[in-house]
Amino acid sequence: MKPFTAALLLLSLTTHAQTTPASAPFQPLAFLTGTWTASAQGPSGTTAIGTYTFQFELAGHILARHSASAACKGPASFDCEHGDLLYIYTETTPPAAPIQALHAIYFDNEGHVIHYNVSTPDPTTAIFLSDAAQPGPQFRLIYQLKASTMSGKFQMRMPNQPDWTSYLEWSGTKQ
Repeated sequence: MKPFTAALLLLSLTTHAQTTPASAPFQPLAFLTGTWTASAQGPSGTTAIGTYTFQFELAGHILARHSASAACKGPASFDCEHGDLLYIYTETTPPAAPIQALHAIYFDNEGHVIHYNVSTPDPTTAIFLSDAAQPGPQFRLIYQLKASTMSGKFQMRMPNQPDWTSYLEWSGTKQ
């Protein structure tokens, strides 16, 4: 395949991925789609700014979040070069109750992998919750849209503890 043809094909696939409408199981997450600015506060006074994009990929079967950092200030022990991917997908429950449940899987450059169950308690909130039965801390990722501002929290809860602790919080608007 010639380079120009390959580039044209890649451009058309990228454009299709961004414009694929939300299928029925993803409708509750439609408020997440688009590119958002983010101003984040993390541990030990860490601050960061950047963007993240939620877009449909693989013919609308996956909702993917890609992020990019623009600036980060923090202690030497904090990884300002952090990178991660989040893929949201459906999985059909057993045939007795054929419901397409939303799940997500998270990967980062530090080797973390987190499996989430996804819920939408209202039309502008998405909660990603890891399984408490797994060893180690439980994780919760929350996105909430209020007016035109998207806020988010990444939280942890240690085993046998009732309280969640925020590790990272952010907010921003759609570009």
